[in-house]
Amino acid sequence: MAVQDIMPTWVGATAKQIARGVRRGDVSATQVLADHLDHIAKADADLAAFRTVRGGEAVTEAEKVDEQEDLANLPLAGVPVAVKENTPVAGVPTWNGSATVRTTVAEADHEVVRRLRGAGAVILGVTRMPELGLWAVTDDDTAVTRNPWDLTRTPGGSSGGAAAAVAAGLVPIAHGNDGLGSIRIPAACCGLVGLKPGRGVVPCQLGAEDWFGLTEHGMLSTTVADAAVGFQVLAGRAQQKLVPPQRLRVGVSLRSPVRGVSADAPNRDAVAAAGRLLAAAGHDTVPADPVYPTALGLQGIATWFAAAAADVRAAGIERRSLQPRSRRHVALGEWALRRGYVREADRLAWRERSVGFFTDHSVDLLLTPALAAAPPPAASWSARSWQANMLASIRYAPYAAPWNVAGLPALVVPVGRRPDGLPLAVQLVGPPGSELLLLGVAGQFEMEAPWSRHAPGYPRVGTGLPGAVSP
Repeated sequence: MAVQDIMPTWVGATAKQIARGVRRGDVSATQVLADHLDHIAKADADLAAFRTVRGGEAVTEAEKVDEQEDLANLPLAGVPVAVKENTPVAGVPTWNGSATVRTTVAEADHEVVRRLRGAGAVILGVTRMPELGLWAVTDDDTAVTRNPWDLTRTPGGSSGGAAAAVAAGLVPIAHGNDGLGSIRIPAACCGLVGLKPGRGVVPCQLGAEDWFGLTEHGMLSTTVADAAVGFQVLAGRAQQKLVPPQRLRVGVSLRSPVRGVSADAPNRDAVAAAGRLLAAAGHDTVPADPVYPTALGLQGIATWFAAAAADVRAAGIERRSLQPRSRRHVALGEWALRRGYVREADRLAWRERSVGFFTDHSVDLLLTPALAAAPPPAASWSARSWQANMLASIRYAPYAAPWNVAGLPALVVPVGRRPDGLPLAVQLVGPPGSELLLLGVAGQFEMEAPWSRHAPGYPRVGTGLPGAVSP
């Protein structure tokens, strides 16, 4: 097919490119939305990234963006954005991962959705997650969500639908949330940038108790620049340009928080590659292992159980109506709460130790693997046992959870590919308030070793992008 025969499209553009094009009048928000709706119609049948696509409602929202006279202060002007299905969007049921735990149509937007709209974003739809957000795989009895890099693999969880949507170009950026790794794990599975902000930086307001303070909202994106824009919108901050950080001292650790689970050779190689990228950017790396106490693992798992029980209790859901894997999880959570195994004092102690890690080792950041192994198969995990789901989640994704318990910011950034072609990634962790520093370092990675922004074969449209301006 000749280049002139390819229909121009804004699918595949970055959020910054789209917003700039809409602000300058190069394209309308309605045209951008139409391009993405057409792409979703062609591609999402294979992926099952979306629970609901807000076709007509989204068109109306895009028209309202186009009617505004002044778009200069809208960093996401006309950008189609997906929202994770556990976060209320006015006019849409809040699914929470299955029909059993779905709530009624939301009357009002969650605060983070309100902030996205206020920045000019068009809410295109809501993306799938596992029931109650409990698992590092995404499926229910209606669909199995698949990884665009390999349809036989999971995109991770619990923000699996969000990650699949972004990696396939269904949306340029997507909202997610992260209770024990639910942004960073899917980002690593799908070759994306995923930032979990530190505690209190973005309003949470999810479920009964925000998973006892472990959960944070964030964005998944294909570029660091888009990640920075999305983070600052959610945090309610004025847009600030990222500045490459000066010489840093970065601790490097392969140590796993879970005994008996360690990073495989490709993930160890990814950490080594990241160390070389840090050196190329002028930073120093030193070995520095956090001391993960045995009690931390028990505390994290007990909190994982108890968070599910608290959410089910607050929502008035009958435990027997849940999927078998979730039913057992909630039962264990009720037991953990009765026994007093979920204690704020334990979380505070780990936070204090984690903050002290940076001063004790004289390091600015910590570098770890993002995953321990390749993503598990895309399958009907909701029909499998609790034990099968637990083992699958823990064996491939043990590195994220400690930083939720500590409430520290942590970011996943792509670094190369596995021998089978799936993306590789590493995790960067920083002290409180280091979100922009983490993004700045990720930007240096992107400059030194750019990654494929989308999975091979996506977006499944022509590439005559009229808005191909630099991000």
